[in-house]
Amino acid sequence: NSTTFIVPAEIFPARLRSTCHGISAAAGKLGAIVGSFGFLYLAQNKDPAKVDHGYKAGIGVRNSLFILAACNFLGMGFTFCAPESNGISLEELSGENDDGEAAAPAHARTVPV
Repeated sequence: NSTTFIVPAEIFPARLRSTCHGISAAAGKLGAIVGSFGFLYLAQNKDPAKVDHGYKAGIGVRNSLFILAACNFLGMGFTFCAPESNGISLEELSGENDDGEAAAPAHARTVPV
């Protein structure tokens, strides 16, 4: 949730913030839909005789949860790659009011730990 709601509000340039925030929120909701339906199909039993009516055999609940855990850790890794504002105003960080000067102070850029 913080990757699709809190972080986008801080890292996008002020001029594009609302548009990019909407795109980020939509991507999060699309991921939730794909994850929900994907889990529903993947979690079906491996034995075709025990599968719910209308579904094909899946990989089982245990394997589906392992895939879900891997996706969660991947998302956590990408969250740590997002830049941090370090208490600097967004306009100052983006450098959009500088009229051609340096875009952002050198101390405002972070490297993932």
